[in-house]
Amino acid sequence: MGNDGRGPGPLPRGGAPVPYEGVWRFTAPAVDASVPQARHAVRDLLARQGVPASDDLVQGLLLIVSELVTNAVRHAALLSPTLAVEVAVGAEWVRVSVEDNHPYRPTALVADHGQTGGRGLLLVREITREAGGACDVEHTASGGKVIWAALPLKPNGA
Repeated sequence: MGNDGRGPGPLPRGGAPVPYEGVWRFTAPAVDASVPQARHAVRDLLARQGVPASDDLVQGLLLIVSELVTNAVRHAALLSPTLAVEVAVGAEWVRVSVEDNHPYRPTALVADHGQTGGRGLLLVREITREAGGACDVEHTASGGKVIWAALPLKPNGA
């Protein structure tokens, strides 16, 4: 995976950056092998930066990354042979996103219990909701899309 990391993200409320804060971007080909590579890259980044995330939060983020990269590989590879995974960490939150150049904007459909697939975005939305975060799909300036999920570093009620 290529790393074209960017500078630090927004400053926390106190104005001084925290050591783990920043934005990192990885690019990868839209192939099956990129799913575990992206998951491992995000896991290693969070550990290397010392992001104060609980094991449950990290596991949720890694599942979200796996689902979003899998969707990009399965549904966008024809029009988008490369995808990008971005991790943005602030003082109180972490956001993961996957960007591709396919114009189709997916929606989380009601699960059909007879289907063996098609529930990835439902799973992403549920993990995000349970953590007290937010997720969305946005168009990019180049005509593609970015799907993101932002989760608080502290659990709900903490």
